[in-house]
Amino acid sequence: QVQLVESGGGLVQTGGSLRLSCAASGRTFSSAHMGWFRQAPGKEREFVAGIAWNGYNTNYADSVKGRFAISRDNAKSTVYLQMNSLKPEDTAVYYCAASRISWGPMKTNYNYWGQGTQVTVSS
Repeated sequence: QVQLVESGGGLVQTGGSLRLSCAASGRTFSSAHMGWFRQAPGKEREFVAGIAWNGYNTNYADSVKGRFAISRDNAKSTVYLQMNSLKPEDTAVYYCAASRISWGPMKTNYNYWGQGTQVTVSS
């Protein structure tokens, strides 16, 4: 069992930056692949970024490539999402998720989800 708690969301102006954190409990974090997803009002939850258990492999949605960076610290059981050059269309609730099998974009591959943290980018 893995419990995930996101933090770091907030209100930021266009062009600003935020760093999201996702703290995990449970002994299996270091072997879990992790992902960040987001859901805007009235839209489907979509993949943002993923990272393999060892931190060496990452995956990004085209919409965030070059602006967002995912990383992890297995010693702290935490995964991060550094978000730069934020745009109003990045406004959403951001969720982290854990998977035994993938760091890719398919939601169904993720077994555990956090409660989400709101990110709002003002124009």
